[in-house]
Amino acid sequence: MHILVTGAAGFIGFSLSRRFLAEGHTVVGLDNLNDYYSVDLKKTRLAILQQQPGFSHAYIDLADRPAMADLFAKEQFTHVVNLAAQAGVRYSIENPHSYVDSNLVGFCNVLEGCRHNKVQHLVYASSSSVYGLNTTMPFSVHDNVDHPISLYAASKKANELMAHTYSHLYRLPTTGLRFFTVYGPWGRPDMALFLFTKAILEGKPINVFNHGKMQRDFTYIDDIVEGVIRVTKRTPEPNPNWSGMSPDPCTSPAPYRLYNIGNNNTVELGRFIEVLEEKLGKKATRNMLPMQPGDVAATYANVDDLIADTGFKPNTSIEEGISRFVDWYREYYKA
Repeated sequence: MHILVTGAAGFIGFSLSRRFLAEGHTVVGLDNLNDYYSVDLKKTRLAILQQQPGFSHAYIDLADRPAMADLFAKEQFTHVVNLAAQAGVRYSIENPHSYVDSNLVGFCNVLEGCRHNKVQHLVYASSSSVYGLNTTMPFSVHDNVDHPISLYAASKKANELMAHTYSHLYRLPTTGLRFFTVYGPWGRPDMALFLFTKAILEGKPINVFNHGKMQRDFTYIDDIVEGVIRVTKRTPEPNPNWSGMSPDPCTSPAPYRLYNIGNNNTVELGRFIEVLEEKLGKKATRNMLPMQPGDVAATYANVDDLIADTGFKPNTSIEEGISRFVDWYREYYKA
């Protein structure tokens, strides 16, 4: 495969690109190295990728329409994995326009590039945040998701709708992946595990929202990557049994599919912190706070469809995953 991975210097994009390269595929990693979090960390990830044969970096903004069109025309990708996005639920409340530029305009440019250059399969990152006000647990891709509670979530839901339109109109095979709270080595410094680890080691208090009662389906990075790899190699087919009388949200008469990639296990935030304390050998000072705007109380992934179609079920425990993260953090930051 000749693959475009957008957001290749990001957390998931970096780990995924390494796997694709290890399998012998060629990868063009698109990343504009924006400063939403540490550019140095992104540059370090990118430098590691550039040491591997078969990788090249495209320093392009997803929202730059002419540059995107030129890249697609020149490279003639067989597959595209779109991971580039403005991330973060809380940040979307402060900076809504950045989400429109990256997650809507940018995604449209990706769709157009795929359409005009006969890409065989577009895989793109959605998010567990699309479930919004849903409270039926575990979250199923067969559920309706029309009540997002952050602009970030709305932009990811919009990506699913946009992809379906292109699958329907142009028969472009598309698969959307709803990731559930990804963590692990080389992770994002703005996410809880990173923030907690840094603060605990520095003897500073940690902010614990919803008084530690928040529940998340924490999913280890290697499980996410394995899921993406398997799905990328599995081009979606139209569902011959799809009915407009009782429409299934995750399939279509077009070559379109949605999957959850989660650990199929929900963990209370308080327990997550306890495991981290055990691995660090140090107790946290907890600053208990109420729920923040845009956050949901719980996430929990139903992965039956992923298992049925790819034979894969994420299964890394938080004990194992947090231990690996702490080992990486101590080595990387000499902490």
